[in-house]
Amino acid sequence: MTNSVQALFLSHGGGPLPLLGDPGHAEMVACLQGIAARMPRPRAIVVASAHWEASQPTLTVGAQPPLIYDYYGFPEAAYSIRYPCPGDPVLAQTIRDLLDEAGMHPVSDAARGFDHGVFVPLKIMYPEAGIPCVQVSLLASLDPAEHLRMGQALGRLGEDILLVGSGFSFHNLRAFFAAETPESRERNRAFEVWLHETCTRADYSEAERERRLVHWAAAPGARFCHPREEHLLPLHVCYGAARTACRESFELRIMNRQASMYLW
Repeated sequence: MTNSVQALFLSHGGGPLPLLGDPGHAEMVACLQGIAARMPRPRAIVVASAHWEASQPTLTVGAQPPLIYDYYGFPEAAYSIRYPCPGDPVLAQTIRDLLDEAGMHPVSDAARGFDHGVFVPLKIMYPEAGIPCVQVSLLASLDPAEHLRMGQALGRLGEDILLVGSGFSFHNLRAFFAAETPESRERNRAFEVWLHETCTRADYSEAERERRLVHWAAAPGARFCHPREEHLLPLHVCYGAARTACRESFELRIMNRQASMYLW
């Protein structure tokens, strides 16, 4: 195993809306389709989604995990979405071994399915649902350093695996449903500038990049963009795996807010 896993932090949008033709997600859909078209096709995908937290790192180990429609109030079509990609119990065991070696005490969940942080972006990127997938939980502690450590363990999976951090670089639900103001626009912009610099600047040492990510809440606009950090921490998992500046960044608008994605 090598430390050359591909890693993608993506902003997965609002619930099932990207799959329902919502115009506020058009840039996001085009961006994800473009990334998938340019990347080498992975043998398997490992997803750390913002929508699963557990006290210990927990893995889906089923051979055919069901979908979890973990949203409400959407049109009926949102609850008939299908994405029958297989699980990968062998890969799940490899991940468990790596996390065990890192002292993180992982556990398996044979019953849990894939939440919308998994099936929504993957259906956009790989609609044929032919690539096996394993989902890994976030930690309920929401400790950024622990998520970097989790990513470092997953970075040993190898270059034929795609590690996806499925979150959202802007996740303030109240702001999504309020009119944008000059102040809210500036706070959104300021955090995106900080995040872009953190992930892309080649002149930062990895110690400095890690320090910034551990102390992300001190960044301008941080707590406006993330009143709770579960949608940012999948980025920490991706960076922990790569431990270098990203090779591509993507700036776009989703639901009329500035957002970004990063590929290592």
